[in-house]
Amino acid sequence: MGELFSRLSEQTSRLVRSEIELAKAELSRKAKAGAIGAGLLAGAALFGFFAFGVLITTVILALSLVLDAWLAALIVAVVLLVVAGVLALLGKKSLDKGVPPKPERTAENVKQDVQAVKEGFRS
Repeated sequence: MGELFSRLSEQTSRLVRSEIELAKAELSRKAKAGAIGAGLLAGAALFGFFAFGVLITTVILALSLVLDAWLAALIVAVVLLVVAGVLALLGKKSLDKGVPPKPERTAENVKQDVQAVKEGFRS
């Protein structure tokens, strides 16, 4: 009987080690794929940034056909600053809703649980 438990323990340990190795290998493959994906997204963002710059230049050049070049550039810059300001205000408003990050509902539930336990001890 002792030998049976010894073999069971040994096989269980071997099984656990094998599962851990399998999990490590799987996570390693997934991490590598994730890193490649993140790199590709970073490259896409960089090229998108350059494309946006070219698009802005195109708008300035198009406006300069009917306006002075400096005025065309100024108009585009003001529009971009207004868009940036609106996005900043919306972002700040959104951040303010989540800061400080505290789980208010969970805290209320814990208070109710503590109160229920106290009442349970009293009765």
